Amino acid sequence: MTATALPMIRFQNVFKRYPNGREALINLSLDVASGEMVFLTGHSGAGKSTLLKLLALIERPTRGSLVVNGQNLATVNRSKIPAYRRQLGMVFQDHKLLADRSIFDNVSLPLVVANTAPRDVAKRVRAALDQVGLLKYEQARPVELSTGEQQRVGLARAVVTKPPLLIADEPTGNLDPDLSLEVMNIFRRFQEVGVTVLIASHNVQLIEHFKARRIHLEGGRLIEEFPVAEQPLFDPARLIDTAHLADREST
Repeated sequence: MTATALPMIRFQNVFKRYPNGREALINLSLDVASGEMVFLTGHSGAGKSTLLKLLALIERPTRGSLVVNGQNLATVNRSKIPAYRRQLGMVFQDHKLLADRSIFDNVSLPLVVANTAPRDVAKRVRAALDQVGLLKYEQARPVELSTGEQQRVGLARAVVTKPPLLIADEPTGNLDPDLSLEVMNIFRRFQEVGVTVLIASHNVQLIEHFKARRIHLEGGRLIEEFPVAEQPLFDPARLIDTAHLADREST
């Protein structure tokens, strides 16, 4: 008999109440399979960001169980949080880049913190930048790049440690529709090579371009799950060749 594979993410009856009494998540139960791409939708205050903060151990559940990649997060004490976060890639609407550092230095930061050998740092940073089409900008500063390029630097930094799980909070919130689609296509390509991807977004029109499960939250509750469509709704001809992304985008 073949054992059933454990999900990458499992929320079981999770509640999150903040000190002011606000219930951010209410009795949330949710599984995300390894290698799956899932979108979280809902209005501001629905609980999307709180859910991602629990995954990143920025916040802790008030009640309930949360297991990520086979690890019960209740067992991760404060001293072990940095090691746990190395299995996560996190992308934010605000790229959180260091303005006084080069693109190479920004992307290398997670590896430096993990005491990765310098030779491996250089190899992995350049591979990550190549994956998002920005290798030729490795010595540039963030201010020299467009908003879309800066967001892709943030994505390169998130994946440079080769994490099995990638989470993103409104990663296209500051981008125009064409750049938003390009960034989402990069997320899709990481999912296609086995990375689990969980993205919070209010942009339903953009999400509908992709063949992925959608989970809708309202008032901290899981209201509805939209199953994966039988066919992708986007035009495959619009898939972006990452090797040419930087050449095609104006700064």
